[in-house]
Amino acid sequence: MRKLYFLLPGTKGKFGGGGLWAELKTIKLASQICKAEIVTYNQKESDIIFLADLLQKDNFQDCIFVVSWGFDVPKLISKLQNHNIIYHAHSSGYGFSLPSKIPIITVSRNSMGYWGQQSPNSLIYYLPNQIGDEFYNQQISRDIDVLVQNRKLSQYVIKELIPALQSRCQVKIIDGYVEDLAGLFNRSKIYLYDSAEFWAVSGVTEGFGLPPLEALACGCQIFSSVNHGLADYLDPGFNCYKIGCYSLEYDIQRILQIVKSDQLQPLPDSFFEQYQEENLLPRLEVILQEINQFFDFKTQHQSLIAGLTSWRMCQLWLQRYIQKIKKKLKIVSR
Repeated sequence: MRKLYFLLPGTKGKFGGGGLWAELKTIKLASQICKAEIVTYNQKESDIIFLADLLQKDNFQDCIFVVSWGFDVPKLISKLQNHNIIYHAHSSGYGFSLPSKIPIITVSRNSMGYWGQQSPNSLIYYLPNQIGDEFYNQQISRDIDVLVQNRKLSQYVIKELIPALQSRCQVKIIDGYVEDLAGLFNRSKIYLYDSAEFWAVSGVTEGFGLPPLEALACGCQIFSSVNHGLADYLDPGFNCYKIGCYSLEYDIQRILQIVKSDQLQPLPDSFFEQYQEENLLPRLEVILQEINQFFDFKTQHQSLIAGLTSWRMCQLWLQRYIQKIKKKLKIVSR
């Protein structure tokens, strides 16, 4: 196994957030399979190697660089073009393309489908994000009716739904980092999450959407959008409720019905097994073994499959158009 260098802009301050925490968990998983090290390229940090310093070395044949920070991927690939690279794809829609020599590991089937179309000649794998062991149903009393995090919320939830609920039930709004999020989920009956509007304005996708899954694991009932990566595991009518449907009154009616109910219906533990470390670890090992074999092969062989470039797409479209014209002419000639 080649050593993995996971490239991050930084691990502190403004770079903190769900994407960073998810990537750090992946690094911890990988370190149980092969040598893995964090490398920062934007922010210098003590005890962590900086990319510009690392690249002073001569030989990286026994190493793989893992890039993941969407907006930074094109410039990193350009800088590392002569080295082995993996793209760890969270969100999609950043607008860049990838050569077939770069394998892609996606965190959701939504992202896998996106790259399956964008890079049909690349190695593509699925490795969902890991849910922490602290997220489980503690079977304690729930004193919060509705829990909601301000970040990524739609204007509808902020300006209409929350004010309407605050006069009818106990609503707690999270605005910032929470030390014990699992504890807060266990105290809550319902968790609201509505990110479709946020990502539509941002122009990229919800890569995975870990908070609703973590809340589900803690026994919360979920009202959520089902955009992008959320559709991997959210199933309205079976494990969640679709938020923002038809009218404010309809949402309020469904939410209050659950708030007033004494019996919540948590999901079985088996639902979360695919997101836990003991099942993700062997999956990642298979993926890394195949990628290492691919990089061995790549050193001796050239890529011979034509990619879906803009020019080739035009050629294919023209060929199809000509075939249709010929087919019509044959019918007319009869």
